[in-house]
Amino acid sequence: MNQTPSPEHIMKIGMAFWGSKTLLSAVELEIFTELARQPLDADALQTRLGLHQRSARDFFDALVALGMLNRDNGLYANTPDTDLFLDKAKPSYIGGFLEMANARLYRFWGSLTEGLKTGLPQNEDKEGGDFFGTLYADPVKLKSFLQSMTGLSMGASKAIAQQFPWDKHETFFDIGSAQGGLVVQVALAHPHIKGGGFDLPATGQIFEEYIQSNGLSDQLQFIPGNFFHDPLPKADVLSMGHILHDWNLEEKQILIAKAYDALPDGGALIIFESLIDDERRTNAFGLLMSLNMLIELSGGFDYTGADCTAWLKKAGFRETRVEHLVGPDSMVIGIK
Repeated sequence: MNQTPSPEHIMKIGMAFWGSKTLLSAVELEIFTELARQPLDADALQTRLGLHQRSARDFFDALVALGMLNRDNGLYANTPDTDLFLDKAKPSYIGGFLEMANARLYRFWGSLTEGLKTGLPQNEDKEGGDFFGTLYADPVKLKSFLQSMTGLSMGASKAIAQQFPWDKHETFFDIGSAQGGLVVQVALAHPHIKGGGFDLPATGQIFEEYIQSNGLSDQLQFIPGNFFHDPLPKADVLSMGHILHDWNLEEKQILIAKAYDALPDGGALIIFESLIDDERRTNAFGLLMSLNMLIELSGGFDYTGADCTAWLKKAGFRETRVEHLVGPDSMVIGIK
């Protein structure tokens, strides 16, 4: 049946930044960490957060309407999701990524139109700064950022640990491993797997602490290096998660070729991202992530499973397949 045209969806998308900034401010104010200690009424919560009385109640109730808080008998409390993922006291906290989005990306996305016209990054680079260089030079900020990335990728990491046929392999290294979230999930689910992570030296201590906290120091190790300048570790399985989208096409193909060279015959490369659907119609998150690469980087872009499959075949992989993981994330597997 034909539906009567309505502006509702247009306005919902056009004004979505209202809800986004409300959540980001709530994370900045640590409202979810405060409510994880105990539910509070509006007056007590306003006082704890140091808010002006004019809009505090509207702010709290907006979070209720957005599904970020519950309210029962006048007491505000976290939802199961916000209690698990936005309480700073929990290891599952992913708010570090949202803190970065609030402090940086929110304003940089305000220059999207300029980026679309120029093809140039709209972040600190435009202002003569270097966010990632500064981040990697500060161990405390780097650890918080890597912890948030571990939380964000946890669903995909667990899915890979379950879906991939690890029983056919013995060794595994994650390239660009960050804190080590993926290798930990694989090692916990498959104790016979040996390997570890490969990343820039600055992440080494953070990786090793995370491995040790999971009791896997005898099973996993860290190898420092730059994946463009140094040889990749040799293993039965290599992975690149949320790595390829940072780079231009030539650089993507270089990394895939380096992985191919490091693998034995029958070895596998796992590439996982928020893959854009092949028809480029439904995975809005993947497409928006590609726009974020425009904001952040000089040549990065996201891609479809079909794109990645073509690059793998060009590098020499004899067999490929695409599998959905969770949410917007999927993986492409290439067999040498």
